Amino acid sequence: MPSRQLVAKELAEIFKLMSHPDRIRLIEELKADEKDVNTLAEVLDLPGPRVSQHLSLLKLNRIVEERRDGRHHFYHLTQPDIADWVVNGLNFVEGRMGGISQSNINDARRLWS
Repeated sequence: MPSRQLVAKELAEIFKLMSHPDRIRLIEELKADEKDVNTLAEVLDLPGPRVSQHLSLLKLNRIVEERRDGRHHFYHLTQPDIADWVVNGLNFVEGRMGGISQSNINDARRLWS
């Protein structure tokens, strides 16, 4: 298989993995430092089991790594640069300007930068 096809396939897998809003928010929340499931659930206002399911999928695909400390499980990004992709993606959202206001985009950019 030619190299461009291999790379395109891998990128498609990453994009598919990131295609859920909760996982995008998790990636952005983990950009700065590691956090445990309870902290992520609280900050993102999501149920803990839902956060755990998304983290399991991200871990399976080597986007996050887990560190255990007793009963606590802490997660961090394996390559924090992936969070920059999300911020850069705001430029595309801004260009489409569907049902999202400019103030929503600016708020996301401020929070995620």
